[in-house]
Amino acid sequence: MAEALGAGNRPSARVVLLIELALAVGGFAIGTGEFAIMGLMPDVARALSVGETQVGHLISAYALGVVVGAPLIAVFGSYLYRRHLLLLLMAFFALGNFASALAPGYASLMTFRFVSGLPHGAYFGVAALVAASMVPPHKRAKAVSRVMLGITTAMLIGNPLATWLGQLLNWRYAFGLVGTIGVITVILVFVYLPFNREEARNSPLQELTALRRRQVWLTLGIGSIGFAGMFCVFSYLAPTLIQVTGLAEHWVPVVLAAFGVGAILGNMIGGWLFDKLQFRSVFWILGFSALILLLFPLAAHSVWSVTLSVLTVGSMVALSPALQIRLMDVAKDAQTLAAASNHAAFNIANALGPWLGGMAITAGFGWTSTGYVGAAMAIGGLLVYGWASWLEPTDA
Repeated sequence: MAEALGAGNRPSARVVLLIELALAVGGFAIGTGEFAIMGLMPDVARALSVGETQVGHLISAYALGVVVGAPLIAVFGSYLYRRHLLLLLMAFFALGNFASALAPGYASLMTFRFVSGLPHGAYFGVAALVAASMVPPHKRAKAVSRVMLGITTAMLIGNPLATWLGQLLNWRYAFGLVGTIGVITVILVFVYLPFNREEARNSPLQELTALRRRQVWLTLGIGSIGFAGMFCVFSYLAPTLIQVTGLAEHWVPVVLAAFGVGAILGNMIGGWLFDKLQFRSVFWILGFSALILLLFPLAAHSVWSVTLSVLTVGSMVALSPALQIRLMDVAKDAQTLAAASNHAAFNIANALGPWLGGMAITAGFGWTSTGYVGAAMAIGGLLVYGWASWLEPTDA
């Protein structure tokens, strides 16, 4: 790429577009890899001779990998140039998914899902920093949301495609597809993201200073708790649609596509809303989330109402770009760790949501109880938001 990202010089609109596209393809790969198993839950359970709630533990294993990998990689990878780090992370992600496709049994698949999750948070964190660095400050949230379109488009296209492919052939092909998209991302980032030798890099100790700031921890708490509601519902969506709504399995990808539409809309609205309202946008997003999750159990009994409900649950993704920029602001000069930790927080939510939802289902409250559990988590996120807002004047 002829135009480099030099210090003090923002790249042209064409270069920005190509870089955002390359980074978004990586998000598409990660989003498809993270969520594919949710749509294939019945298929994986049958193939591995385990219960569907045990397949939920595979989701949690991936999420745990994100939680562990995001801060570690962000700290120890902080001395690398962002281009090099992105290439390494995506290559590792691709290998983890190829290994998942070849896993001989439940235990090995659990291990490979954990390994696949390790680069997730750091990739998105570094990608967000790259996107934000290319635009004026008042357009950062929208730039980050454009990169995050990759993961939301995965919910619309990648996840239903992987679900369809897994149902048609075998669930292993879904992870093979994800690994292939990961390889394509490596090529795109190598071609389109210029190498900037003037890029400022932090030491691991400098990055760790983010952990001293209360607002960093509170923002991570909002994501870990408030976002768990979406994963609580989405993780058990396939069996809910089959057992409660009465849909045939081959219709599940269609409803999953509605979730993807909601996620794309929510992602773009979240970026726009944060640029307008700043931190107050989080209050409105979480309040809306609590309401739509409370309505989900009522909507689940009709195909039309559940499709609309699933679309609105997907719009909870609006929280992602808002909290991403919030973390970059409150972390000050330790942005890599904070930005990567945003996705660790969301994957704590991804582990917490299925776990709490699975407990409610196992206790006999039914598949739709995930909506009530999810609403409680959104309200919990609002409480943490209130705490952060109350303390903010003293943390300035």
